Amino acid sequence: MFTLDNLGEKRICLYDTTLRDGTQGEGISLSVEDKVKIAVRLDQFGIDFIEGGWPGSNPKDMAFFERIKEIPLRHSTVTAFGSTCRPGVRAEDDQNLRAILESGVKAAAIFGKAWDLHVTQALQATLEENLRMVGDSVCFLKQHGLTVIFDAEHFFDGYKRNPQYAMQVLEAAEAAGADWLVLCDTNGGSLPHEISEIVGSVCRSRRAPVGIHVHNDGELAVANSLAAVQAGASQVQGTINGIGERCGNVNLISVIPNLQLKMGYTCVQPEQLSQLTSLSRYVAEIANMVMPTNQPFVGNSAFAHKGGIHVSAVLKNPQTYEHLDPEQIGNRRRVLVSELAGQSNLLAKAEELNISFDLDRPKAREIIKLIKEREYQGYQYEGAEASLTLLLLEASGEENKLFERESFKIWMEKAADKSILSEAMVKMNVNGQIVHTIAEGNGPVNALDNALRKALEEHFPCLSEMHLTDYKVRVLDESGATAAKVRVLIESQYKGERWSTVGVSTNVIEASWEALVDSVRYLLWKEGCTLQTPAAEKERPVGISNH
Repeated sequence: MFTLDNLGEKRICLYDTTLRDGTQGEGISLSVEDKVKIAVRLDQFGIDFIEGGWPGSNPKDMAFFERIKEIPLRHSTVTAFGSTCRPGVRAEDDQNLRAILESGVKAAAIFGKAWDLHVTQALQATLEENLRMVGDSVCFLKQHGLTVIFDAEHFFDGYKRNPQYAMQVLEAAEAAGADWLVLCDTNGGSLPHEISEIVGSVCRSRRAPVGIHVHNDGELAVANSLAAVQAGASQVQGTINGIGERCGNVNLISVIPNLQLKMGYTCVQPEQLSQLTSLSRYVAEIANMVMPTNQPFVGNSAFAHKGGIHVSAVLKNPQTYEHLDPEQIGNRRRVLVSELAGQSNLLAKAEELNISFDLDRPKAREIIKLIKEREYQGYQYEGAEASLTLLLLEASGEENKLFERESFKIWMEKAADKSILSEAMVKMNVNGQIVHTIAEGNGPVNALDNALRKALEEHFPCLSEMHLTDYKVRVLDESGATAAKVRVLIESQYKGERWSTVGVSTNVIEASWEALVDSVRYLLWKEGCTLQTPAAEKERPVGISNH
């Protein structure tokens, strides 16, 4: 648990508001159990304060506070959020402040207006009454034994327009016993030099430790938070992945490694920092977010190298094109292979996949030329590494071809009830025997997938547990209209592992067929499958199977 006693000169207190401020982001909705799961993960990572919600605003947040009491957290302090008492209402009579006490938390974050414009126009109160509200509210919560974090809302906008009053608000909170004074850039429009100057002024004049809470409306939230710490702030409030209202809150996923690995501050233990990437992706998964591949530090492309010159240099010394070791934050280095690739890319990729790749082999020397030609045709191996793996296996002579595709046919019929039926027949060569299968599906690709599985599952049982999880079609030449070439990307999954394959053709069915077959070939290689002839095979003639 964080205490002011362990706030050393280089120790930064981390305050996470994903479960409250983060849920105000458009499209973000977390159930009570979702919030509990994230809280547990934040605790494991080493977050000092976890803001669970506003107990006086809705039943879900109060339910969370009841539920989290059952969970033994090892490090984090769960915090309730709320506002100062209302104008003309004593703190002890304010329902929202009472709700904070009823939530059972040991710490509370309450916000009060630090911009005179908001006091007079939004609250329609006097400046003196606002100071009374701040002081009484902090005092009331302190009298009940809570750690009180005072969030000075709109502090920077208020300070720019009326610095004397903004400082009076902080003085009222500090005099009442606030443990933290957190300066909020609520509208997210301040610049780093403004943050630095104002935070420095506050830190020089106040005894209580200072925190920073910024929003990202000017895409400067990370820079502003770092500037605040340099100027003397010792607490940073933010959210995982920067989710939040409008353009979001500051992204703790970017702030933490910058502070710890670049600026020499301590936020979490090194072993906890190595969980940064998994934490980011875990929260994104629960929040049903699609993470940008180029998200700094933790994105899938954050340490991906594509240009041949870059890869050649990285293999000699990663510092040539990497600003830190990706393993420090739980990410990994990736080598992409494309039309920009050279021998270094392929050698690195083969080593990553544990494939013996000898450039002295004639077939291996041709693989770079083949990849560049295929990418010119529309293939893209950056997002289809399973198909690239198959090319490398073929070039290295390591692929054990367990089947050959002969042909396929597709039938589609619109029934009298206006439903559309799809049926596929595939002909495969398995161990020298021709196998026909027919299967139906809710579309031609689904029917092909079902027929392919039916032909091979008896010989390769693992295919019964492989599932197609995503299917994308990209038109490569829009001027070709319905005759345009298309690229199909298919994502498959087997026991939690996912991989992608690619197919390209002017016929979307043919492109899909190519990607489907590659997905099967990749799984069989990955699992080290060998041909299994079913016992029943000897008892029946090879031919067309039943539906």
